[in-house]
Amino acid sequence: MATPEFIRTIRASAGHQLLWLPGVTAVVFDDEGRVLLGRRSDTGEWSVIGGIPDPGEQPAVCAVREVYEETAVHCVAERVVLVQALEEHTYPNGDTVQFMDITIRCRATGGEARVNDDESLEVGWFPVDELPAGLPDFAVARVKQAQSDGPTWFENSVQVL
Repeated sequence: MATPEFIRTIRASAGHQLLWLPGVTAVVFDDEGRVLLGRRSDTGEWSVIGGIPDPGEQPAVCAVREVYEETAVHCVAERVVLVQALEEHTYPNGDTVQFMDITIRCRATGGEARVNDDESLEVGWFPVDELPAGLPDFAVARVKQAQSDGPTWFENSVQVL
């Protein structure tokens, strides 16, 4: 994912130390029930679409924007399906981040899926029972949760006192 300018500004002062950041994942389904995936240019892995909201940007707006920027697909956000603090991650350059991920189920409304920026090597629609081999558990879990009509999933590892 491209580094937003506001994070570059923070990094100029913070160096490589841990940044706690919002993240948005969009799980997009078409009218046939297929899910939209992109093969990332940084890792070569297939994944769901996602990104970092701009300052003040609403999560649903971010989801719709990221989907279009990365795939040229127009969509509408339908509902929040998952909220989770992810594990700390250190990039090859030493920058350390931890994301609070908000996953949103979206419905495609138009556009033809294609690579629309430099963040993806390819994009495509996949039946949920034929996801690409090697799709990370992170992405599989989000597709499964978005496919259900169950309540929003929260990691509940906190003991009630």
